[in-house]
Amino acid sequence: METVAKKQEAGKTKSSEAQDLRDLFEVGLKDIYNAEKVLSKTLPKMVKNASSPELVRALQNHLNETEQQVSRLEQVFKAAGIKPASKKCEAMEGLLKESDGIMGETKKGSVRDAGIIAAGQKVKHYEIAAYGTLHAYAKTLGEDKAANLLAMTLDENKKSDADLTEIAMSGINPDAATARIKW
Repeated sequence: METVAKKQEAGKTKSSEAQDLRDLFEVGLKDIYNAEKVLSKTLPKMVKNASSPELVRALQNHLNETEQQVSRLEQVFKAAGIKPASKKCEAMEGLLKESDGIMGETKKGSVRDAGIIAAGQKVKHYEIAAYGTLHAYAKTLGEDKAANLLAMTLDENKKSDADLTEIAMSGINPDAATARIKW
């Protein structure tokens, strides 16, 4: 049987714990804000390591888009009355570490390009999940302007993911599949 002291302790919350959906929304915004900033510093390395001109263009477009998304997130913070701040995004850090590993373990060419696309799509899928969730939170909270801004970013990420699939399937993946044979 729980003592009264244990029940009282269980009812206490840490000041950093999310108490409601609004808190989760704020934490999520800070997380993706950090993720986008970190990503904008990593994309140039991916561009440098890509060999396909089509992939290089897509990654450069992704970099420009990411910079616009950081700015848009600042608008979301303002619309929701939240001070823009970052919270370390462990997920993005892990995805980008994996991306570095792929680039370090492959020779420049179609195999590395296929790996870069895979890493890029993992990032895109994370962003789609994060922005989809934040969009739903904003709508539920009645934050219509924030919801509209988040929906724009969500749509951009879905399109970028589809573009990477098209680039992979139109040449890079088939070339990577036969790379060993060509040696």
